[in-house]
Amino acid sequence: MILSAAVLWGTVGTAKTFAPAGADSISIGAMRLLVGGLVLMAVAILMGKMTLKGWPLKSVLLAALSMALFQPFFFIAVSLTGVAVGTVTAIGSAPVFSGMIEWVVFKTRPAGVWWLSTFLAVTGCIILMFNSSAVTVDPLGILSALGAGVSFASFTILNSGLVKNHHPIASAAIIFMTSAIMLSPFILIYDSSWLLETEGFLAAMHIGVLATGLAYYLFAVGLRNVKSSTAVTLSLAEPLTASLLGVFLVGEILDSWSWTGLLMLLMGIVLLVVRPWRKRAGAEA
Repeated sequence: MILSAAVLWGTVGTAKTFAPAGADSISIGAMRLLVGGLVLMAVAILMGKMTLKGWPLKSVLLAALSMALFQPFFFIAVSLTGVAVGTVTAIGSAPVFSGMIEWVVFKTRPAGVWWLSTFLAVTGCIILMFNSSAVTVDPLGILSALGAGVSFASFTILNSGLVKNHHPIASAAIIFMTSAIMLSPFILIYDSSWLLETEGFLAAMHIGVLATGLAYYLFAVGLRNVKSSTAVTLSLAEPLTASLLGVFLVGEILDSWSWTGLLMLLMGIVLLVVRPWRKRAGAEA
């Protein structure tokens, strides 16, 4: 279930590249939240897990704001620096920013492995940012991807507190619908005529229904039978899927330095999730 969800997440950037040229990042993000939120809300209601009581307003609004900011940051990154680099940088930097936020805000000092992982991830980002010889890498795109990483890390931390008292599907539905409301004015401000084109409509439906609604449903169901450490490891299929699609389907060309930066980012992610898993496996043995 979780692996399927991660693969679906990895198709978002590629789907955006097949949208009409007039489809801007903010309106695509707003449509993703709206369609995905409606799907999640319907699923939560059908499952009998939806409730409007007991939600901490501050946490919901901050989580929704984080998810709302993630959308334009992510899609701008994909537009400027490509599907492969944009997705790997955004998702790869999220665990790093998550550790920083927990350290600064919650005074939880990161483990030693986090520092090595951070070094690898940051070095990979620096290589990508200053490698001007790669036509698909843009410094502003990398900064946008890092903004998406911060936003996703904030969303994850806030959502982890919400799911302690509410079903994951209900939490995702509330957050996505609130985020959609935040971005809804931009649907009217920006030109949304791209939705009337076949390619635009299909891209919006894929991103909203499959890569958001269905993906988060599969992820929530999968968490019932899979350990969190295993779930995080399986989620690495997202940047890997995006990279493969970007290179082999979209036709993005990465030079040796770009591949080096991507590999360092992936090494940082793998190190961050495999080390705790090995410790837990040793303790259980």
